[in-house]
Amino acid sequence: MQNSRPAPVWAGRGLAVVGLIVLALNLRSAVAVFSPIIDEVGVDIPLTTASVGVLGMLPPVCFALFGLLAPTVARRAGLELTVVCALVAMTVGHLVRGLSDSLEVFGVATALTLAGMGFGNVLMPPLIKRYFPDRIGMFTSVTTVMLSVSTGVPTLIAAPVADTVGWRVAIGSWAALALIALVPWIALLVQHRRRVSREDSPELGGAASGPVGRAWRSPVAWSIMVVQAASSFNAYAMFAWLPLLLVDTADTTPAAAGALLSLFGFAGLPAAIVVPFLAVRMRNVGILVQVGVGFFVAGYAGLLFAPATLTWLWVLFAGLGPILFPVTLVLINLRTRTQRGSVVLSGFSQGFGYVIGALGPLLFGLVHEITGSWQVPLIMLLVPVAAASVAGVYLARPHMLEDSWHPRSAPKA
Repeated sequence: MQNSRPAPVWAGRGLAVVGLIVLALNLRSAVAVFSPIIDEVGVDIPLTTASVGVLGMLPPVCFALFGLLAPTVARRAGLELTVVCALVAMTVGHLVRGLSDSLEVFGVATALTLAGMGFGNVLMPPLIKRYFPDRIGMFTSVTTVMLSVSTGVPTLIAAPVADTVGWRVAIGSWAALALIALVPWIALLVQHRRRVSREDSPELGGAASGPVGRAWRSPVAWSIMVVQAASSFNAYAMFAWLPLLLVDTADTTPAAAGALLSLFGFAGLPAAIVVPFLAVRMRNVGILVQVGVGFFVAGYAGLLFAPATLTWLWVLFAGLGPILFPVTLVLINLRTRTQRGSVVLSGFSQGFGYVIGALGPLLFGLVHEITGSWQVPLIMLLVPVAAASVAGVYLARPHMLEDSWHPRSAPKA
């Protein structure tokens, strides 16, 4: 809980406000813009089913890999310089994707773009902690909404832009947004370096900072990672398989199934706005974890036992389950005392969370193929949800990540 009086948002922090917003707007565009125009891309770059599958797995894999690397890089280079490098990678990656004439170049450029986004994912909570420690709930909410915009807008405009000026512009033009985002972050980097040189203080170094590996000994880190993993695993599985599941089990048309998938994607947006504000004011944040778990259970129960009745309601409930994601973003800052701890916890929870999340579509499809049933893979999705519920019980208490680094000095629970 935050007891201190918050400072005015724009008081000396205008660049940081703009910087966080435009950074968040860049963190999903490369993921969302591709699938609506696969056919157009395939005219110039031969795409097989296998290659489309590999490109589809790149986002969670890159988010995981580079999320795990981010704390070490930020520890050595600093938060602002790491963000600048990430945005440069996104800018170059978008441009090269748009200019690609082979699958190999397109794949490498996609990985480069997603690498920058993976760094940005992990650095967002520590940046909020650095610039807005008095407004953690507010800016977690703002950046979560911007992430949703970064997902939704490219999906909506990709096909019209590709039809008008070609797929290369539809994909490559997102480099402009990354380039715009560089402006405030270069200015923030210059400001920070001047301040550090005056104060003669280290960035994120020192024994207390530690790499991601330091989080292995922390139950807090493991608990938040489990909640993040459950959210990602279920969300990726549903985005991949929900339309086909509904066509087979609820007798919906493909168009209706697509509309219900949109409902799933947007269902959690209002909650994502409210949840961070609630989390910073609640003594027991674990309640919010259990609420997300409850929505998943209700949604899957409806799809299991009455998929053709009130289908929209079951999809709505399942779409509310991923409110676990903004909960984890808030907890990264609420369960750390320092920026160093926030970087480490963010890298660990998001890095390994995305590793597990990447398995969601694969395992769901594999279980469906083996069993010939949609019920069994739906039940499988409840396993990580149950693990998140257990983790939520531990997170109900205000344990801190740094307590596991210096257990002798940790306060008794």
